[in-house]
Amino acid sequence: MSSTGHPSSQYTPITSLLKSLRNTQTPTSADDIAEAFSLIFEDRLSPAQAATFLTLLSLTSRDKDADVLAACADRMRKAAFHVDLPALKSIVETRGVTEGTYHGGLCDIVGTGGSSLQTYNISTTASLIASSLLLMSKHGNRAQTSVSGAADILSSILPTPPSLTASNAQNIPQIYEKSSYAFLFAPNFHPGMRYAGPLRKEMGIRTIFNLLGPLAHPIEELVEARLIGVTEGALGPVFAEALRISGLKKAKGMRKAMVVSGREGLDEISCAGMTDCWKVNEPLECSEQAEVEIEHFQLEPTDFGFPTHPLSAIRGGDAPKDNADILMRLLEGKLEHEDPIMQVVLMNTAAMLVVSGICEGGDQPHG
Repeated sequence: MSSTGHPSSQYTPITSLLKSLRNTQTPTSADDIAEAFSLIFEDRLSPAQAATFLTLLSLTSRDKDADVLAACADRMRKAAFHVDLPALKSIVETRGVTEGTYHGGLCDIVGTGGSSLQTYNISTTASLIASSLLLMSKHGNRAQTSVSGAADILSSILPTPPSLTASNAQNIPQIYEKSSYAFLFAPNFHPGMRYAGPLRKEMGIRTIFNLLGPLAHPIEELVEARLIGVTEGALGPVFAEALRISGLKKAKGMRKAMVVSGREGLDEISCAGMTDCWKVNEPLECSEQAEVEIEHFQLEPTDFGFPTHPLSAIRGGDAPKDNADILMRLLEGKLEHEDPIMQVVLMNTAAMLVVSGICEGGDQPHG
């Protein structure tokens, strides 16, 4: 054994891969990178090896390749706690409302974070509102680069905040028997992250882990539709392609997605101006050979019937409890319709409903 407690016999494969990553003439395959990545979740790399590996991925920009992101997200999901998928699928099929092209499956709205704009928790609030029509499965964590992440705002709700440990891989089916909403707190589902957490904190730089959260939903197989926000416009087509790759392995009706990026570096549909969108359109037939179209277009507030507002108008509070107060006022109908936070939340909720396909259910408006 080495002084780090890791078997020295396991150093050789990663050492070889680290050398190959530096050789740009012969690119390392996405599968080989994902195989090495999975070793982090098994605590089979020393901190130095893991840090070198993550740094090389960033320096070579391989962590922004669609095939690498798709492969690493797949390994991250496989390392997650097991969920009784047949039981959950049965409950989802029973409780989900089929309307339009929405088949009643789970939906998620999430962003990569990292904008440092300190905006209000738009995605989390939109996910709660959308749960009135869709089965929402919000995958989230505590803040990494902002004041308030999804887990932070939810655990700050008064007078009795929800318990972040209440939902786990064992009881998710039971939760959906009684609710159309579940918050999947990432640490409850991804045990291997306990090895990555201290490493990320010590490194202090953005790595592939900052991108994988939205792509590593622990019950991916039953996620029908998702809205994902990225802070960098250049990542939009990359994420769309990664979703296309992952979606090819899923059943028809479970491959809907849209990636959005506000031009100001916002991982949401922006209230301040133009938002770039990449919509993954599901093919008519279900097979790995089916053609999946990625449609690129732009949206702006006027498309939703709203005026533009500066990002400063949707800035969150100085602490999670401030954002939780805004959340409760919004849900209780105490926030004015003209409030910029209300409008940006409604814009993102509307996008989630459109992506799900439920808006194609007829001419009658939803209540």
